[in-house]
Amino acid sequence: MTEPRDSYSPERRTALLFTGTGADGAYHAGALRALQEAGVKIDLVGGRGVGTLAAVLAAVDGGAQLWEPSGFWRSAHVATLYHWRWPFTVLRWLSIALLIVLAIPAAVLLLGVVVFPFSLLLGMAGLEAGASFVDGFVYFIHQAFMPAMLPTWIPRLAALFSTLALIVLGLGAWIAWWRSPLSRRSSGSRLCSLLGAPIGAGVAVQQATETVWRLLKGGASIKTPAAEDLSRRYAELLGENLGQPGFRELLMVVHDLDASRDMVFGLVRDPYRKMLFPAPGSVSALRRAEAQDLASGTQGFLADVLAAALCLPGVSEPRLVRFAPDSYWRGETHRLSDRPSSIGRLIEEAAAAGAEQVMIVTATPEPPGPHELRPARLDGLGRIGEQLGSCEAAALSDAARHLHHRFQGLYLIRPSHNPVRPLDLAGAYDERSDRLHSLDELMERGYEDTYRQFIEPFLGASGESVASIR
Repeated sequence: MTEPRDSYSPERRTALLFTGTGADGAYHAGALRALQEAGVKIDLVGGRGVGTLAAVLAAVDGGAQLWEPSGFWRSAHVATLYHWRWPFTVLRWLSIALLIVLAIPAAVLLLGVVVFPFSLLLGMAGLEAGASFVDGFVYFIHQAFMPAMLPTWIPRLAALFSTLALIVLGLGAWIAWWRSPLSRRSSGSRLCSLLGAPIGAGVAVQQATETVWRLLKGGASIKTPAAEDLSRRYAELLGENLGQPGFRELLMVVHDLDASRDMVFGLVRDPYRKMLFPAPGSVSALRRAEAQDLASGTQGFLADVLAAALCLPGVSEPRLVRFAPDSYWRGETHRLSDRPSSIGRLIEEAAAAGAEQVMIVTATPEPPGPHELRPARLDGLGRIGEQLGSCEAAALSDAARHLHHRFQGLYLIRPSHNPVRPLDLAGAYDERSDRLHSLDELMERGYEDTYRQFIEPFLGASGESVASIR
């Protein structure tokens, strides 16, 4: 890290970018609250992953929906935003029950390891109870292995649990198909389609959508509309108020699994709008395939993009999004999801949108050095979060190192230490301080780090330097 080649200036076009997954959004909320309180001028907001939610709300002056008492990161649903899908949970308990049933014969025989030494001790003490104890155990073994007992009931119970597992798989696949508004042809083993993705992002998508709608509807008691209707209302609100205090241009990046490329969605003012989202026929097919204007009026994408950004790559079902028949993709339905490395693409798009200086908020701390090893996670969600967090940290370092020259200043706001990994939505134990680190504390850490690393050095009287890249 070095000092920026030029000091921060509120006169320059400024972009605020959020990057992260899962619990990282609590840090984004704290940072956004600090920037809002300090009155930092922001022209453009952008996000990937859970940072997309912060960007969507910040673009329409709704950042308070993240940190207020009834906001997104203080609700009771936070701990279940990402969870094992119910078929996997039921299958786990059925598997445990099946193993217990199959282990009953071996457990009965292993009782002899306890019974015979105990009987021997009784005999050595001169008690006849030892022999009686052995006789009773032998009779128990004889009865247990009678044809009408264990040899009959163990296969029956095993068949019952196996049948229940198949029913759970089929029911889970049918419910997933029934709830999906769109469908796609698939190839490969049908058994794999029964199992599906292990991690469910439905709660995260639902809560994020309701948070955006709560901001749009104000005090009205109106049911959350369909995704396309919500998207159109949001685009109209932002498009009509761009340039007004509190309203900012918006950029979002998700990954298209079918097109094997990142997709850029946004709403920006001219002349940048014509550069990022030019009219058909005026640019190459590559740009038309990747760039979608939220203000075009032909299709509402906001809700779908927000949902896709919250889908964990590889372990959650991607969001199915259908493009308009007159678009480049001619009515095709594509699978969109998050990609941790797309932070580089988001920074490039911010530069193309005219940003002269950019602030990047991330909950991933600086890469560790020697003597800073952390215990490897053994739980499933912990392992997935560990992989995502490591990939994000590496991608951000590479992007900042290779793209800093495109800005007058590039400023990173990040914690020096963060024990909460992306999927630790109930908090995490911190080995360094020997205590539980909650999401509320992570939110406060984002607030404090923003003041210490950016606001005080550039807007206050402090001369403390900021962690930034030239």
